[in-house]
Amino acid sequence: MIKNINNKLKTIRNKIVKEILPPLFYNSSFLSTIYYLVINPSFRREIHAVLAGKVKYLKESKNSKNNYYLLVRNIHRLEKGLLMRPRKKIFAVDYIKETVDCYIGVSTSDQDKENKQLVWFLDVLNEYFNVVGDHPKINNEKVRFNNFKSKNFSDNSITSSLSIPYKRDFQNYSKISYEEFYELNRQRRSVRWFIEKPVPRELIDKAILAAIQAPSACNRQPFEYRIFDRKDLVAQAVELPMGTKGYSHSIQTFIVVIGNQDAYFDERDRHLIYIDASLANMVFMLALETLGLGSCPINWPDIEEREEKMKSFLNLKTYQRPVMCIGVGYPDIEGMVAFSEKRSLKNIRKYNYDN
Repeated sequence: MIKNINNKLKTIRNKIVKEILPPLFYNSSFLSTIYYLVINPSFRREIHAVLAGKVKYLKESKNSKNNYYLLVRNIHRLEKGLLMRPRKKIFAVDYIKETVDCYIGVSTSDQDKENKQLVWFLDVLNEYFNVVGDHPKINNEKVRFNNFKSKNFSDNSITSSLSIPYKRDFQNYSKISYEEFYELNRQRRSVRWFIEKPVPRELIDKAILAAIQAPSACNRQPFEYRIFDRKDLVAQAVELPMGTKGYSHSIQTFIVVIGNQDAYFDERDRHLIYIDASLANMVFMLALETLGLGSCPINWPDIEEREEKMKSFLNLKTYQRPVMCIGVGYPDIEGMVAFSEKRSLKNIRKYNYDN
């Protein structure tokens, strides 16, 4: 009795909040803010993640001076300065000190010899200080950089193949034709039926290596892949999102793509975890196709109860957000896929100010 009354009251409240009140608030940005601040808490977890990420970013930048994301962003900015036509004689004055600060901090704390980005940091800074013109601030940082380098690197440890801006070799371009690429995209469909066969980790890793070649704003790549291939863990993970009912038992490997909001210093970039991760995920799924594997991208719903379960399952930090999930396996040749006709070219693109 009481349960039925509570359910009815909940239904009435949802109707008021989600259907009746929105038309009264949407015409004003101020009222829209009030609506989501006071009446509908749907964005609270995302707001919390953005602010927590910003605070972590600022602490690592200003206090410990070893913010990896800041360093990646600034090295990429230096690269853009190096490849500009015409190249400015003086550039990066405003951010070269924080770049050298973070380079020293990161290089001191990160001893991973397989991290090729450490080589990239070093090479780009070397090239920058070799070509940039004289300026008091730049000269000071050049001395700091060279002193650190001389104490920590021998001449033999500096590679001859430099990770700096280069001209692409048009003679050795990929020979994949548009028709072949188009057919690969037509071939890839959301697969929901997989055979009972473990997915080799080396194939997942190959697909990720392709995925991380996708473009990312200032090369920050604010995402990571949490991969589950143990049957007991897969069984738990597939129940976390919605939309897996009826076929979740078929998924062999389950992946949760996580976005890291600590990659950004400003709210303006809060959507990049979704943009950059999605760019990589499309490449990832196409790569899986070439390896004989199927995949099914699974939407992650921002529902508080599920968010809590995912946070607990993955031990997520406050600044981390689930972006989407992906089911992977060897396709069952007897299993069907949805036809899902796509929108026509005419309905999905416009040139200039076409109606």
